[in-house]
Amino acid sequence: MKMYIPDEKEEEEGVTRTTHLAISAHEDDIEFMAYAPIAECFGSKDKWFGAIVVTDGAGSPRSGLYADYTDEEMKNVRVVEQKKAAFVGEYSFLALLGHPSKEVKAGEGAIVEELAGLIRRAHPSCLYTHNLADKHETHVATALRVIAALRLLSPEERPKKVYGCEVWRDLDWLPDEEKVYLDCGGHPNLMRALSAVFDSQIAGGKRYDLAAEGRRLANATFSASHACDTYTALNYAMDLTPLMDETVDIADYITAAIERFKTQVKENIAKF
Repeated sequence: MKMYIPDEKEEEEGVTRTTHLAISAHEDDIEFMAYAPIAECFGSKDKWFGAIVVTDGAGSPRSGLYADYTDEEMKNVRVVEQKKAAFVGEYSFLALLGHPSKEVKAGEGAIVEELAGLIRRAHPSCLYTHNLADKHETHVATALRVIAALRLLSPEERPKKVYGCEVWRDLDWLPDEEKVYLDCGGHPNLMRALSAVFDSQIAGGKRYDLAAEGRRLANATFSASHACDTYTALNYAMDLTPLMDETVDIADYITAAIERFKTQVKENIAKF
């Protein structure tokens, strides 16, 4: 594990002052899925944003300048980029766990223990991770490891809220009353600066920066069909807080939301 404290405070202070924590599979996922808490904490004296990246990012696509980079070279580039984002965003701390994706997918117990230890130390009020309906397998596996880690904690050690955020699949399909609205309108210059540091991904063949910004703009406009825009940029999230209870079946929880969406669509058709 590599730990980075952008303002060079002692590591323990950097971790324990955290109020909002995001845990992602890859470098850059944090900035694309959890910009709202980054903006909320930016410049604040009593709110701090912390970040944990679980995998080493070795499997990312590459072209152009990065076409001939080895996996080891790409891993180093991605670490540098993620540290740049943490510095620009004034994160409380950044933990880079550096696990291969295959270990995360295999459900290695050591990863769960490592996450539980970091969450316990940070003790954030809000935790953000991938949503469980995402189509990227490593994202889903990471979210499952996060839930397993949370279930190892005592109730008083857990965050008050846990949110599953949009990356490879959006959450527009969730019924409106179940969506968590994450306001991404603050500091638009910061939003673009954070996206721009991930040159290996953008120049490497994917315009994640444009796609993420476009999704936020689209969500802001299409969030309400009969009202003027309330937001200028918006991400959706799914409330995963109930899943900290080990008696709640994870698959049933997510598929129940899908069934409610199905029922809503059928009812709207039946009206006419």
